[in-house]
Amino acid sequence: MGSASRLLLNALDFWLGAWTVRDRLTGERAGENVVDRVLDGYAILEHWRSAGGIDGKSLFFWDRSVETWRQVWVSRGDVKEKSLVDAAPGRARFEGVAHVDGRTIPDRTTLTALDDGSVAQLIEHSLDRGGTWTPSFDAIYVR
Repeated sequence: MGSASRLLLNALDFWLGAWTVRDRLTGERAGENVVDRVLDGYAILEHWRSAGGIDGKSLFFWDRSVETWRQVWVSRGDVKEKSLVDAAPGRARFEGVAHVDGRTIPDRTTLTALDDGSVAQLIEHSLDRGGTWTPSFDAIYVR
């Protein structure tokens, strides 16, 4: 594994841990999230529970064939499939599709480490094939 791949393998380290999640605009509690590294670091499990009691699970996995992270998210039958498209220290962006209510739409997630140790997460979707993006979840993760 090259040094670039090794750096990418650690691209989500800043997001590992147990978090209280707050709406970025209102500050209200949105839920709880636990993000754990598993399988010798080649997979990350996300355990989400919204303030309303809705659970979601995400599996991020290192795809050795293309040397990048992929994600599959499931919550109550809704599924998202994404791949890492941009990474820098303390920042990762995943893009792909969401399968929701019989539709498949472009979906992206940006995770950004903030100076105070918290993490911002912005999830956006597009109804015009990626021409414009609308936030569907904008939150701050705090320990």
